[in-house]
Amino acid sequence: MFFFSYAVNHCMVAILHNIRSAHNVGSMFRTADAAGVERLYLCGITASPADMLGSARTMLEKTALGAEKSVPWKKCARTADCIRRLKADGYYICAVELADGAAPYYKADCLRNNTDKLAFIVGHEVDGLPKVLLDKCDTVVCIPMHGAKESLNVAVAFGIIAFEIAKNTIR
Repeated sequence: MFFFSYAVNHCMVAILHNIRSAHNVGSMFRTADAAGVERLYLCGITASPADMLGSARTMLEKTALGAEKSVPWKKCARTADCIRRLKADGYYICAVELADGAAPYYKADCLRNNTDKLAFIVGHEVDGLPKVLLDKCDTVVCIPMHGAKESLNVAVAFGIIAFEIAKNTIR
């Protein structure tokens, strides 16, 4: 049996913009736990682990498998406000989106060099991230595709980016 230790030498957080599927959000909680994401910012319509009355969201819990209890999270009404606050706190903001000028994620210095304070943002399953939010980010990266489809499931893309950031710190 092998044991891995996680040495944190950077601060990685993620912003989830208008993720409509509670299953996707639960999957991202589970991946965040595994990759060492320190906090999730649940913006817009993104489901939180508990509804407005404090009841657990069973669809989210089903895929999170308890990670919704181990990964700190904060609900934010407006994604733009969340980005502004994180930038004011010294975070470098990296959008993950298939957009003009986006760099392949594996070439992005901010992901490869363990930027001290990095926030990455993923968007709505169909609409992605709107230009108004992309313009607020410091950089935009994409995941190049070889097949006929133009994109991956948002939770899968989240995992690729989270582990790209974490790969130099997992021992």
